[in-house]
Amino acid sequence: MDRSRVQAVSAPLRTVRLAPSPFLNAVERNRDYLLSLEPDRFLHNFHKSAGFEPKGEVYGGWEARGIAGHSLGHYMSACSLAFAQTGDARLREKLRYTISELARIQAAHGDGYAGGTTVERDGEEVDGKIVFEEVRRGEIHTGGFDVNGGWVPLYTYHKVHAGLIDAWHVAGLADAKPVMLGVADYLGTIVEGLDDEQIQKLLIAEYGGLNDSYALTYELTGDKRWLAIAEKIHDNRILDPLARQEDNLPGLHANTQIPKIIGLARLYELTGRADHQTAASFFFNTVVDHHSYVIGGNSDREHFGPPDVISPFITDRTCEACNSYNMLKLARHLYGWQPDAALFDFYEKVHLNHILAHQHPESGMFAYFMPLGSGSRRTWSTPEDSFWCCVGSGMESHSKHGDSIYWHDGEKLLVNLYIPSKLDWDDRNIALNLETGFPQEQDIALTLRKAPRGTSTIALRIPGWSENPSLSVNGEDQELVLENGYALLHREWQAGDRIELSLPMQLTMETTPDDPNMVAFLNGPLVLAANLGPASQPYEGLPPALVTDNPLGTLNAGQSFHHFHMAAAGGATLNLAPFYQGYDNRSAVYFPSFTKARWAKEEAALIATQQARAELAARTVDDIRLGEQQPETDHHFATNNADLLAWEGRSGRQAWWGMGNYLEFDMAVREGPMVLRALYWGEEIEKNFTIAIDGQKIAEERRPGPARKEFVAVDYPIPENLTRGKDMVRVRFETQGTDAPVYEVRMLDAQNKRVGQQP
Repeated sequence: MDRSRVQAVSAPLRTVRLAPSPFLNAVERNRDYLLSLEPDRFLHNFHKSAGFEPKGEVYGGWEARGIAGHSLGHYMSACSLAFAQTGDARLREKLRYTISELARIQAAHGDGYAGGTTVERDGEEVDGKIVFEEVRRGEIHTGGFDVNGGWVPLYTYHKVHAGLIDAWHVAGLADAKPVMLGVADYLGTIVEGLDDEQIQKLLIAEYGGLNDSYALTYELTGDKRWLAIAEKIHDNRILDPLARQEDNLPGLHANTQIPKIIGLARLYELTGRADHQTAASFFFNTVVDHHSYVIGGNSDREHFGPPDVISPFITDRTCEACNSYNMLKLARHLYGWQPDAALFDFYEKVHLNHILAHQHPESGMFAYFMPLGSGSRRTWSTPEDSFWCCVGSGMESHSKHGDSIYWHDGEKLLVNLYIPSKLDWDDRNIALNLETGFPQEQDIALTLRKAPRGTSTIALRIPGWSENPSLSVNGEDQELVLENGYALLHREWQAGDRIELSLPMQLTMETTPDDPNMVAFLNGPLVLAANLGPASQPYEGLPPALVTDNPLGTLNAGQSFHHFHMAAAGGATLNLAPFYQGYDNRSAVYFPSFTKARWAKEEAALIATQQARAELAARTVDDIRLGEQQPETDHHFATNNADLLAWEGRSGRQAWWGMGNYLEFDMAVREGPMVLRALYWGEEIEKNFTIAIDGQKIAEERRPGPARKEFVAVDYPIPENLTRGKDMVRVRFETQGTDAPVYEVRMLDAQNKRVGQQP
């Protein structure tokens, strides 16, 4: 790697030990979970693929489905990181056993393959290796979230490759290197044999950070073959517009894109290609500045919405955890190129308000989404029957809370995060203790145990949210000399020197970019949330609103730090506390704010709108957002010829123009009359397609004009005999001469009172 492109590096994880704090608790709960997991259960499908008798029953959740194997990769990375963070040798032994079994599995295949995915063929579940061999022959079909019917096999393969890299490079297990190179070689020979047209077709499907893992393999081995493969895994459709600084993100599945950009960032460091740097920087800034919520996370239902439009997408499925995990990795790359405290203001916001929020501090379990909708609660994974993607990335996130505290740019030590910890960085000849109750307190102290020889500089990040910070060394006040957001202390240091920093926290308000009357509150770096009751109880009230000309002025200090109370519309008193701590309650983060005059005019309409939404939710038996990966997978979506759609912040599916092209999926039903509701874009009129339930046509869609520039919902009554005695039906949209663009489908209880047509 050219050092001129990387100006700063973080302290190796093994040099940092955490002191008691919420961060250490997160690491310890996560370590307990990792030690409770059994490698042989993750290896179940790997053993079967190699012709061996499995040694353990397969885990549940996603591990019992076609994506099985992705968790093993995350598990290897997490154990590697947790070993480096804690020094617990039991984690390394878990890894050592896993690597030995993978070597045995790989030897049985004889070609480097080691995988756990499965796929359906002729009604039977078979080994997913068949998909890779089909791709090798140039047989490539994808609907966006599959390859030849297999659920994101490239994504899963990347996790295994990355986990093996970490076992070798982070945990120091030399036996992992040949296994990793065999895994890289197997898929590498397939990629090398495809022409660019075939590659681009293949890369329509989610492939994780394969370009990153191959680039890192090159960085660690020096073999240029891996660099060539990394450069070939380049999704022109997505990455080229970003290199031209075009925001092409609306409607895209968010976490499909972020790992690709991390790969570009590493490739820039290795090759110096300016277009890679441009794309990575533009993507990061676009997501942070135009597609993110107050907690720093992004996406609603896993997808990017229109730029600077947040208020309509404050729901119970905001901010997928994997996205924040990957955005923090990308931020580390950008910071390494040009150290700037503003990047760690973002990092801190996400780290405190999302990552710390998505692991339960007692059970160690993880949340997939971080719901921001009023009255929503977090849904926690289970130890053996979830294994969502966010469980995998969660195992990694909470193995490495010490990885970004300390950095060095060759001249000075940079302290970026205020997490209680000990640093012993022998390569830099420095050791220190960082003591603080941050973020529950505002005072930080650093005591040197070993000091560099001669004169050197320690740089402390001064967050953008802090006004009037103060600094002292050995009890003597220091003038703050700021550079790129850092207070610089330049002197000849001695063991025993003590630095004290105080970062006063102020209440601030953040509005959504599209609606200045939708507000959220922060105290210092911490997002505040109103407690709307225990998670175990439903919240049936309206979203709390504020009636005031000065929303920030409604907050009054509570009895403890970071706790406040304020009056909401109707006289209710809301108690606010740090959002991340709301593990077991329902909460509100964003509050609609009204002047008294506006409230008098709009109160009735607001209540009516909220009641209509509640009524629709009560009637909804099932719903599927087409074009979104998880809903399609959960509903066993199938198509013969269809494209992904993205329009006005919504994803969708469009069956191709012609005859007999279809979209098909399962939907839950219950006893009594049912109605199927489909959501269309109002300008997509005069189509010709049929809608069937379990093979029986219930409607022919020929909606005439006039065209409307808005989404419209159409209801189709279902004959009761088609649902009687069933809990699931198969819904099919089939073209009869035109295309069939559909965005969302709901299964509703029929009733006389009709909910408004607008979704």
